[in-house]
Amino acid sequence: MTDRDLMENMLMLEKGVCDLYLHGTIESSTQNVHQTFSSSLNDSLALQDQIYSKMEAKGWYQTDEAQQTKLNSLKQKFSAQA
Repeated sequence: MTDRDLMENMLMLEKGVCDLYLHGTIESSTQNVHQTFSSSLNDSLALQDQIYSKMEAKGWYQTDEAQQTKLNSLKQKFSAQA
């Protein structure tokens, strides 16, 4: 298993953890539980961002920039629906 494979696995696992914490936050029945999940979510989001940044720096995770015309089209579409 390569370093890239390990980082990809870490990123996917961390995204899954974020998803679980988000749902835990949403479904919390008390303020204390809500705050605990919310704090854990923020910590996990920060870790996910660090993993992503390291992968991006090594060229292992590349994103395409959105074209301005597509952005404008989506913006116009959703503005009309509001």
